[in-house]
Amino acid sequence: MAAVDILIIEDNYYSLQLMAYLLEKANFNVHSAFTGAEGLKIVSQSKPELIILDIHLPGIDGFKIAKSIKALPALAKVPLVAVTAMAMVGDREKILNKGFDYYISKPIQPETFAKQIQLFLRK
Repeated sequence: MAAVDILIIEDNYYSLQLMAYLLEKANFNVHSAFTGAEGLKIVSQSKPELIILDIHLPGIDGFKIAKSIKALPALAKVPLVAVTAMAMVGDREKILNKGFDYYISKPIQPETFAKQIQLFLRK
């Protein structure tokens, strides 16, 4: 079985490295970007099967990136996972209503992160 391609768009170096490490250990192919513009460029070239996206990014924020991705017919069904520090009451619903398919609050739980992503891919 071929490994699944996942794109992580995250501006925090340590968060990005941790998520990439955990997913690579679970046999995913991981691509990464530190900015929204870089992420959109990678999306157009690699066609990932799932995208993990921070909300607060320099330049183009996660909401605008999600809207751009969902507007492309070839990518509209690619699951978008918000991994964000936005964890106040109502934030989860706001994020899901703005085009994201799933939500994980930061800090992530290293013990369960890859399994959560696997579950999102099965749905």
